[in-house]
Amino acid sequence: MRILAFLAVVFLSLNARAETVRIAFIDPLSGPAAAVTENALNHLKFMAERLASPQASYEITGYDNKLNAQESIIQAQKAIDAGIRIIVAGNSSAAAGALNEFIAKHNERYPDKTVLFLNISAIDPALTNEKCSPAHFRFDAHAEMKMLALAKFIATQKQIRKVYLINQDYSFGQAVRAAALKMVKTERPDIEIVGDELHPLAKITDFAPYVAKIKASHADGVITGNWGSDLALLLKSAADANLQAGWYTYYASGIGSPTAVRQTGLEHRVFAVIEGHSNMVMSDDLDASYRARFGGSFNVPRARLLMEMLNDAVLAAKSAEPRRIAPLLAKAQRKTMYGGIASMRAQDHQVLQDLVIASFGPLDATMKFDEEKTGWGWKTAGVVKAADTALPSSCRMGAL
Repeated sequence: MRILAFLAVVFLSLNARAETVRIAFIDPLSGPAAAVTENALNHLKFMAERLASPQASYEITGYDNKLNAQESIIQAQKAIDAGIRIIVAGNSSAAAGALNEFIAKHNERYPDKTVLFLNISAIDPALTNEKCSPAHFRFDAHAEMKMLALAKFIATQKQIRKVYLINQDYSFGQAVRAAALKMVKTERPDIEIVGDELHPLAKITDFAPYVAKIKASHADGVITGNWGSDLALLLKSAADANLQAGWYTYYASGIGSPTAVRQTGLEHRVFAVIEGHSNMVMSDDLDASYRARFGGSFNVPRARLLMEMLNDAVLAAKSAEPRRIAPLLAKAQRKTMYGGIASMRAQDHQVLQDLVIASFGPLDATMKFDEEKTGWGWKTAGVVKAADTALPSSCRMGAL
């Protein structure tokens, strides 16, 4: 009887420690951006499976915001009504801005039902500057941090004399544009900006007219923050027009884009600023395991960082209650899968980590993995250390 009683106590103790962490993923799961965001959702669910333990398991539910700010708020309310207190979102920055404001107001009204916003990919700098919030944590470098890395790299490319800017016309694209106009000139005053274009988000089906203008400008470099179908279609039009310019991008590594890059035929002349890639030395077999299951690379490494930092906080707090894990997230630190250290900056809840400038081209002896069965893969062209991307923040962080 004593043994049975002991086992019962152990069983109850294990159950008491177990925590089911429910997460709402609010992003466009339909329309032209769906492939990108479904890919991110797969990454999160893959990490949820890897991190599951007797102490914590993860349940991730997708909510479709239809790439619309107001719909993001509607879906967030549905998730909250369902009892979910952790929201992961990222596309677009306009939607993330609306979510950030909504969650801040919700937390003021219902302090006993506090919600956290874990930002996986919305990189408008305002979210960790003037619009910062104690409930918001960003796991990706913001637009100005990435542009700083790109500008420093472009400064080393002496063949670049004329640059054309083309970006999506919303908060993120406008931030990329503003950062490029400032930082490229700071790093290379001799570079001439020969074009500055903003176009509607996810509305253009044929970029040929835009590419014609780029070609007519005689630009030898193009800077774009475009993502999803807007980047893939832009690169397709560039390939069709045989545009021989270097491309400096934020999201050429995103799903679908490597295939479009391959079509351009521009060997190692399309660059992306990213956290890392499959042909870097890695700490474990996660990328290979993901490839075996999904057929593509683990190309959203911030999904791993987000889930691991969250898991660390949940285990340390022995709870998924937002007010208990938020202070732990604010000082989170993790070794990345590429060997560097990622740190959450408490001042503004902005993660700091090394950024890699990678080029895309045919596999060689130093490259093991291709992307999307193109025969081409990513190769490191430069690295900007975390400390060198740590731009100052105007955030005045309050208490959650």
